[in-house]
Amino acid sequence: MNRAKISIVGAGAVGSTTAHWTASKELGDIVLLDAVEGVPQGKALDLWEAGPVEDFDARIMGTNDYDATADSDVVVIAAGVPRKPGMSREDLLATNRAIVEEVVRESVARSPNAFLLVVTNPLDTMAYLAKRISGLPRNRVIGQAGVLDSTRFRAFVAQALDVSVERTCRPWFWAGTAIRWCR
Repeated sequence: MNRAKISIVGAGAVGSTTAHWTASKELGDIVLLDAVEGVPQGKALDLWEAGPVEDFDARIMGTNDYDATADSDVVVIAAGVPRKPGMSREDLLATNRAIVEEVVRESVARSPNAFLLVVTNPLDTMAYLAKRISGLPRNRVIGQAGVLDSTRFRAFVAQALDVSVERTCRPWFWAGTAIRWCR
């Protein structure tokens, strides 16, 4: 079977959750990479072992070596330090800039045809940095944020109204125009 190869760089909360959803939806083979020895290996093993119970079939490996990401179709960049209480997104800039620069260089060197999906904060700046460092066309470097903000808003509205999130409106965008529909 010819499956997509999806590398996720950063095995923290966002990276491991991304690996979980990617595996459960059987979107492709997954390489979970992190700088901390043992972390991606353990998380990948746990997730792979859950496949028979949750009825999904995905090849999942954990590694500390960028070589395992070679020939990826998609590289999700979830590496970086999380924002701590009292810390602004701008405070993250210097540290996460160095991390994202390294991730992009290492990933593109091994997977020059990959799409980059950036989730590291501050997102807009990191997506722009990934685009600039990678030299990839702009349609192959994507920053993921808007959907997350929309879903957070829906969750807070549902909580305030004491209703299910399924009863809140979902925004859809078509030709630049927001279209809303509710269940």
